[in-house]
Amino acid sequence: MKRPFVTLEQLQEMTAQYPTPFHLYDEKGIRENARALKAAFAWNPGFKEYFAVKATPNPAILKILREEGCGADCSSLTELMMSDRCGLTGPEIMFSYTDTPAEVFKLAAKLGATINLDDFTHIDFLKETIGYIPETISCRFNPGGVFTIGESTEGFQVMDNPGDSKYGFTREQLFEGFKKLKVMGAKRFGIHAFLASNTLSNDYYPTLAGILFRLAVELERETGCDICFINLSGGVGVPYKPDQPANDIAAIGEGVRRQFEEILVPAGMGDVAIYTELGRFMLAPNGCLVTRVLHFKHTYKEYVGVDACAANLMRPAMYGAYHHITVMGKEDAPCDHKYDVTGGLCENNDKFAIDRMLPEVEIGDLLVIHDAGAHGFSMGYNYNGKLRSAEVLLQEDGSTRLIRRAETPEDYFATLIFD
Repeated sequence: MKRPFVTLEQLQEMTAQYPTPFHLYDEKGIRENARALKAAFAWNPGFKEYFAVKATPNPAILKILREEGCGADCSSLTELMMSDRCGLTGPEIMFSYTDTPAEVFKLAAKLGATINLDDFTHIDFLKETIGYIPETISCRFNPGGVFTIGESTEGFQVMDNPGDSKYGFTREQLFEGFKKLKVMGAKRFGIHAFLASNTLSNDYYPTLAGILFRLAVELERETGCDICFINLSGGVGVPYKPDQPANDIAAIGEGVRRQFEEILVPAGMGDVAIYTELGRFMLAPNGCLVTRVLHFKHTYKEYVGVDACAANLMRPAMYGAYHHITVMGKEDAPCDHKYDVTGGLCENNDKFAIDRMLPEVEIGDLLVIHDAGAHGFSMGYNYNGKLRSAEVLLQEDGSTRLIRRAETPEDYFATLIFD
């Protein structure tokens, strides 16, 4: 059973100060997650987590994670600018972008970020754009095909289809690219790959690590390039549904260590650093969307209308994604009423839940929509003239802090030209 990290009494105090809807983050949980990840990979002296800024782009979050030793994984101009303004520079920034504009490469180079190239053609484009190839460079690998892990009586578990992904070099391009980059002045190399999203398997990272570690050995032997780091990227997921098992990050770290000892150490590559870029795993469970019940509708179904909408959390509307919902103050009441929980957009997919069994809901009830700490606020938009909500931090001492104010109509109109 999922329990919120906040109580009804705390939310009642917050809503007196911050009108609903708003996104709420748990500082204690964020720090605990960061420390658990660091402990899981403590066996690797060079390990570093580069938090995926796109998941939760807020300076307060980036600063908390930086205090816990994390860097920033950036994929846009504004994410680079935000990281810089938060004091993250140089090797604290990993930069990955597909179809990168010249101005963005220029800023990444100016900040000293580690640039992770997404395509073979970007090698010449980077050189033309900034005038040189950085001494430290990374390339993103896409093995193609279908990615599977594990083996059981039912066969292999299909995780994702890299062959349909727009990201990364092919194997042949990677070998050619490393050779070309070395001739152009690169001295320290990294490999990056992202093959599956939101995996609920302790085998994903170790399986991916095995693929990349074997690739690294072959690359170093054939090209003579000094491979200094291997970036496992993201993909470690969270259990959105109450009956789903959570990943064990300690077991995941141990699985990667075994692959490291089996593949890289015998090849004389025991000094390679391991990097990760976890967004969802770090923040999703440590954030929620708080909304209030406004209306009921009794037609062909029973509808609960709330003051949040898909503009605040679009994953259910976009992907049909499940987000657990708690009716605050009724955590232990029987879930014996079936509802669709809806927002106010003029779109029929603006539903946080469909045919969801909940306790009896009343107008004015506060609902917590779980696991919205990553890819929640960040995917918001202004359709229907909806305004983005506030973001609030529940601090370790129990106090709260506004870390982003809610938008106003003046913000919405600010970029419009009425003349």
